[in-house]
Amino acid sequence: MSARVVVVAEAGVGERIATGLRAAGCDVRGRAGDAAAAVQLLTSDDVVVVLDLAAADPLDGTEGLHLVGVLLDAAPTAHVLAVGETVEYQPVLAALRAGASGFLRRDTGWTELADAVTRVAAGEVVFGPGVADLVLDSYGTAAADPVPLTERELDIVRLVVDGLTARQIGVRLVLSPRTVENHVQRILRKLDVVGRAALVRYAIENGLA
Repeated sequence: MSARVVVVAEAGVGERIATGLRAAGCDVRGRAGDAAAAVQLLTSDDVVVVLDLAAADPLDGTEGLHLVGVLLDAAPTAHVLAVGETVEYQPVLAALRAGASGFLRRDTGWTELADAVTRVAAGEVVFGPGVADLVLDSYGTAAADPVPLTERELDIVRLVVDGLTARQIGVRLVLSPRTVENHVQRILRKLDVVGRAALVRYAIENGLA
């Protein structure tokens, strides 16, 4: 089954993205141009929000109140894939820190964008060219001496690197998704890293994956 998609962007851009994703096989459920309209389109179902950062400036001028966070508060099971005209440090990092699962340039081909939507829906973190370095550099370098992890924690780290969701990891390790998420949060605290992107980098640099 194709990923369910909601496109949040200004009218002309949103129409182009929606049309391109439909042509590439995505199930586009609707379009919105602002936060209020977008929230109305979200349901309890897992959905991928393709969010154009031109529509995602901090709301009401309040620092930290980012449209990504508003959308995820309204639909905690959703995933947000941000797109933008250029790879700009501040808006891209703001979206990722607010909970977006990746970023691609707006001129990415429709097939590639649809593939990214599918991967994000499956729990992966997806970065276009130039974005991974920007994100990883923002988290600093990994610790010189890797923090010891338990065998269970190492198993979970390897599956996170493979792009599996908490539900998929739970099936693989016979754990509940909530237990998996608790493990992931504990691992992040133990390694002193922020988010799955930083965890993936740490794992690769320190030979955990």
